[in-house]
Amino acid sequence: MSQPSLVTQLSHYVLDTIWQLSQCCSCFPSNPSLRINGRSFKILRLLGEGGFSYVYLVQSPGDPTLYALKKIRCPFGQESVEQALKEVEAYSLFSPHPNIIHAIDHSVEGERGDESNKTVYILLPYYRRGNLQDAINANLVNHSKFPEQRLMVLFLGVCKALKAMHQYRAKGPPGGERSRKKAKKVRMEAEEADEDAEQKAIAANTSRRRRDREQDEEDAEQEPLVDNSLAAAENDTADADGSYKPCYAHRDIKPGNIMIDDDGTQPILMDLGSLAPAPTPITSRAMALQVQDQAAEHSTMPYRAPELFDVKTDTVVDTKVDIWSLGCTLYACLVGKSPFEARSEETGGSLSLCVLGGDWRFPDEGPAEAKRGKQRVTDEPAKAKAEDVISEPVKAIVRACLKVEPGERPDIDQLSAMVEDVIARLPDDGDTLEDLE
Repeated sequence: MSQPSLVTQLSHYVLDTIWQLSQCCSCFPSNPSLRINGRSFKILRLLGEGGFSYVYLVQSPGDPTLYALKKIRCPFGQESVEQALKEVEAYSLFSPHPNIIHAIDHSVEGERGDESNKTVYILLPYYRRGNLQDAINANLVNHSKFPEQRLMVLFLGVCKALKAMHQYRAKGPPGGERSRKKAKKVRMEAEEADEDAEQKAIAANTSRRRRDREQDEEDAEQEPLVDNSLAAAENDTADADGSYKPCYAHRDIKPGNIMIDDDGTQPILMDLGSLAPAPTPITSRAMALQVQDQAAEHSTMPYRAPELFDVKTDTVVDTKVDIWSLGCTLYACLVGKSPFEARSEETGGSLSLCVLGGDWRFPDEGPAEAKRGKQRVTDEPAKAKAEDVISEPVKAIVRACLKVEPGERPDIDQLSAMVEDVIARLPDDGDTLEDLE
């Protein structure tokens, strides 16, 4: 990496650090601000961070509305920009949907003198109640739990969001042709940026580009790899009339990616950067390794399906990965952590081995009860308090989702029907969650 690029990246880290310190130090008299497509926003505080991205609470002068601004640094050139814009495109695909977050605006900004180092900004709605992980943490601190019926109503909302993704080909986007056009516009923006970057690279070193292209073509002939871009999904799954109708899996369902709306009645599925076309046939070892690497990068380990830990050749990775993650998420809401986090901590074993072996249990279960879910349990259960006991219908939902074999898990329609039946059988305990603030 050249020296200017290194300096530019370091400047990003310094600026982000200053923004964080400004929240606790009185020496900064005003909040930093930035402009997105001509609109000014003042940064109020940092909401979260991970990898190359930061999420800030922002507000536009004269507008009382609060927003969440996601800043994605793209230090690896155009490939990073395309990945970030893929997330923007995904927001457009499913807008409007009451249970899937949408992007309000976005922009791609480049550094002066270094066009290869860009930053993507995505303006999103802000939900003051936070996400399900915040609610889980509050429950652990307050020694409380979710009322089961309210929890299952939220869970059903997540199922509705996934149904829009899993059945996109059959149902089409919630916003119809308008959503398709918005997604296509974002995709064209990424392609134009890619063409611009390619032209500059050709001008800089034509012969190197030619050698690399020839080598890439040779490698592609030997080991074809899967292209998980949304544009590739459009080409591969277009109908005879050219319409855009693929299906998608989220691949990173977890409590931290499920926001709670301000009324406390609806879940909002977020962070679509992990979105991938489904089903994905694994036709070569190289493809298997690529999907496995993508899962390691984008799918959170305690909620990741076993087929993504060890991707096999001549198999298919489909939407059932989300069903597994839903089971882990429901368990975490009931117990406080993923079933495989809990089990690996109990036994001192590897989390990945627990996942691959289906080794988990409910806190109040012993070997006999756990056997119904094919869990490998050898020790005695802890005695649960009466108020901590999980009802059998809710347990059945978790067990159905956490089948090691994908084919044994319900699809999203079957799971939704099971959840609706459980909601009808549980006693009514209100319409909203308690305020998390």
